[in-house]
Amino acid sequence: MTPGQGAANGEFRGDQSFTEEFDLEAVTSLTSALVQLRTVHRPEAQLVETPAAELIARTMRGFGWDVTVTEVAPGRPNVIAVIHGARAGRTLMFEGHLDVVTEADPGLWSFDPFGGDVVDGRLRGRGSADMKSGVAAMIHAARAVQLGGFNGRILLGALADEEGMMLGAKYFAGDVNADLWGVIDGVIVCEPEGGEVCPVAKGAIRLQVELIGSMAHGAMPQMGRNPVPAVGSLLLGLDQIQHAIRAQTGTHPLLGEFSLTPTVLSAGSHGQINVIPATATLALDIRTVPGVDHRLLIELITRLADTLAAEADLQSRLTVIDDRPPVDTPVDAPVVQAMFAGHHAATGRPAVLGGVPGTTDGTILSRDAGLPTVVYGPGGKWIAHQADEFVEVDDILISTRAYIAAARHFLSGAG
Repeated sequence: MTPGQGAANGEFRGDQSFTEEFDLEAVTSLTSALVQLRTVHRPEAQLVETPAAELIARTMRGFGWDVTVTEVAPGRPNVIAVIHGARAGRTLMFEGHLDVVTEADPGLWSFDPFGGDVVDGRLRGRGSADMKSGVAAMIHAARAVQLGGFNGRILLGALADEEGMMLGAKYFAGDVNADLWGVIDGVIVCEPEGGEVCPVAKGAIRLQVELIGSMAHGAMPQMGRNPVPAVGSLLLGLDQIQHAIRAQTGTHPLLGEFSLTPTVLSAGSHGQINVIPATATLALDIRTVPGVDHRLLIELITRLADTLAAEADLQSRLTVIDDRPPVDTPVDAPVVQAMFAGHHAATGRPAVLGGVPGTTDGTILSRDAGLPTVVYGPGGKWIAHQADEFVEVDDILISTRAYIAAARHFLSGAG
């Protein structure tokens, strides 16, 4: 069946021997309702995911599921639902998040960033792809599997703060290690990947380097120690490190190249151009591939900053804001094979093997809880965080079908 057929009732017929049904209108309506809730990542507002979390908790409880809502920070709840099958078996987790990045200047958009409307087959708005459609798809896929009957257990997790420090995933991973949720055999992270099955993801290191001197009048530079010129040397040195590591690691077939990107530079004040600042701060967004040793890389950057600071009679201070390793789930892992089978069942086409250019909650679940993860979901791979974000309704349909088939495959014990 080609995308769009059976759309009236979401009837699913893949290459499996079972038939599932889901309500496509309910999936798109839930996505639209979630997009209309402005759950922008603003921790200082102390109200981010709560409205969306309340909506999906009501939806899940309406299906009779066991639902737990836990605040991991003020206004930032994790929502976990558990569905038990007829008999014991594997446990599959579907995972998503409800916070979204800012829409920035609404004037950059050609439509309401939080309209959540459907125009020409596209559901539009901030978070439509990243990743409220994925959350809606996983919920209704799990419902379809439940109604069809299954063995084992399904967990659904909508975790807080993915767009920030991933506090929800870290909290949940601690619960898993404390055995509060029991053994989880595989996780499907429902982020937008353009139909690719992604068992690998880049790692990320967020660093801040401070070069510390002393203030002085701009007319009397000899009376101070100016950290600004040293920033130029630091940027050149970091570029050399980037080239050296790229030469060492090469281009990963699914993830591309290692990158070391300066993203924030601050020193002094535009209102006080006649003042030499005491401190210059540089923030770095580093994206790593398997084979890059994070500890050694951080040591290398620390030594560079210390050396340049000493040469300029400055002090340096390096802060690791966050450190997330690459994810490298084996392709033959059962959850990855299940997602391949799910995509094929939903589309009639073999899935494309891909990699996640950023990090997801799956990075934390892999690192902190040792869970095998794979990423697959509705929406374009490169649409996240852009103005005029949208998701094709057909993509939501396909992903819901694929999740149903993947769950059936995995919970059957195949792979």
